Amino acid sequence: MKDKSKRMEFQKINRIKVVLAENGKTGKWLAEQVGKNEATVSRWCSNKMQPSLDMLVRIAEFLNVNPRQLINGGNKD
Repeated sequence: MKDKSKRMEFQKINRIKVVLAENGKTGKWLAEQVGKNEATVSRWCSNKMQPSLDMLVRIAEFLNVNPRQLINGGNKD
C-alpha cells in the first residue's frame, strides 16, 4: 500500500509555473520582481518549495492575477 504522505509530497500545490507561461514571463523575471534568486523561484515553480502567503500575494500583483489563480483548486473569480 502506498504511503499517503509520499503521495502528498508530489502533489502540485501552486500554479506559478503555469501562470508565468500564460503571461509570457520567466522565472528569471519573477525572481527580479520579488527580489529572490532564480533557484528559489525554480523551487516554487516545481512545487519543491512553497512561497509564503505574503509572497504569493506579491507574485499575484506582479502577474496582475487574483492570488487564487496561483493555487491549484483556486477559483479564477
